[in-house]
Amino acid sequence: MTQHDPRTSVMLVLIRRCVEHWLRFGHDFAEQILDRRRRLIWFAPDAVFGFIRWRANDYGTVVSRVDILRACTPVEPYSTVPGVDPGGEILLRQSGWSRVQRVLATIGVIENAGFDPADVAPTYWRHVHNRLNCAQEPRPYRTDQHQAWQRRRRISVS
Repeated sequence: MTQHDPRTSVMLVLIRRCVEHWLRFGHDFAEQILDRRRRLIWFAPDAVFGFIRWRANDYGTVVSRVDILRACTPVEPYSTVPGVDPGGEILLRQSGWSRVQRVLATIGVIENAGFDPADVAPTYWRHVHNRLNCAQEPRPYRTDQHQAWQRRRRISVS
C-alpha cells in the first residue's frame, strides 16, 4: 500500500489453538487470500469494523482483544493497531476475555434490535468503551439515535 492509498487493510489470521484474528462485523470492499491461514481485507475510508485478536500458548490465553475502528482518510490522524495498516480511529478498545465477551454481547444486542453494527453511530461505540471501562452497562442503542446519526452522515456527505 502506498502512503497516499486511501484504503485500510486488515490481516486476518487463523492458526488453530494458537492465533486467531477475525472480523466480527464491517463492510469490506476487497479481499485477498494470501495462503490457507492468512487473508487481507480492505475497507474504504469511514468504514467501521470490529476486529478481534486472540492468541494462546501452551499455558493458555495470552492476548484477547477487541477493537472497533473507523478507517481513516490519508490526511486524518490515526492510531496504529497490530494487523491494521495503516491504522484507524479507535472507537472502542477492550482487552481480557471477560471484557471482550461483554463487547460481543453488546454487538449481539445491537443486531437483535435490527441494526447493523457497522452503521451504528461512532459516538455510541465510544460510549460503550467508556461504560465498560467504568464497569457499567452501556445504554441501549436507540432508533432515534440511529436516525439522527444517519441524518448527520447524509448532510456531511452532501
